[in-house]
Amino acid sequence: MRLNLRFIIAIIVAAVSLFGYYFNTSKNEVTGETQHVSMSAEQEIALGLQAAPQMAAQYGGESPDARARAAVQQVGQKIIASTKAGQTPYKFQFHLLADDQTVNAFALPGGQVFITQGLLKHLTTEAQLAGVLAHEIGHVVGRHSAAQVAKSNLTQGLAGAATIASYDPNSPASSVAKAAIAAAITKVITMRFSRNDELEADKLAVDFTPQAGYDPRAMIQVMQILQQQGGRGSTPEFLSTHPDPGNRIVQLQQEIAAEFPQGVPAGLKQ
Repeated sequence: MRLNLRFIIAIIVAAVSLFGYYFNTSKNEVTGETQHVSMSAEQEIALGLQAAPQMAAQYGGESPDARARAAVQQVGQKIIASTKAGQTPYKFQFHLLADDQTVNAFALPGGQVFITQGLLKHLTTEAQLAGVLAHEIGHVVGRHSAAQVAKSNLTQGLAGAATIASYDPNSPASSVAKAAIAAAITKVITMRFSRNDELEADKLAVDFTPQAGYDPRAMIQVMQILQQQGGRGSTPEFLSTHPDPGNRIVQLQQEIAAEFPQGVPAGLKQ
């Protein structure tokens, strides 16, 4: 009887998780894709604003270099004003962080975009900065964080259902082992989706940068800079938080060739 009750509860938990995921869908107006998300744009904005101060503090807060901060803001806002990103409800803000040792850039849901002084100092052109910021903007408008939250809720719900179903009161350690396996599976699934998110963010950046007047090939230069930094010792944090799908330079070259089959137009800022 207890066994049947556990399975019934597990089935209910799994069903609620599955229904909650597959019936919460929304069409992304920028990418055209139908996504499984459980947060509204307003909730994404609120979440990003709430988390921004804590995230900035981890990297020494805002950079004291006013000119560099203004340059980051100017390039970021130029991309927003020139692309579909400016037609979304997101409230974009661009932050230059004081940490000059960590090579990283990232975005929070809702439009909070960050780049460290450590990455900025390795960039040699405005177009390279535009490529980095456009990639992060791509994560925001692609709603990647919201989609990750929905996927996490699904996998946690299914993992919880598996734990309930497999729990053996005569062998409590069995639930710990099952939970560990479920967590490992969750990590693998999340990593796979993250790689897809990176490819989409790259593709969106290839679209956004030329619309704002920048040569998209500067993104390839950024990848080469990051590879050089990785070859000198520790891997840049950017490559840790942005999983490499194999050869992103090749992927970028293919995206650019598909976008501009006659060649990249002349006159774009390099």
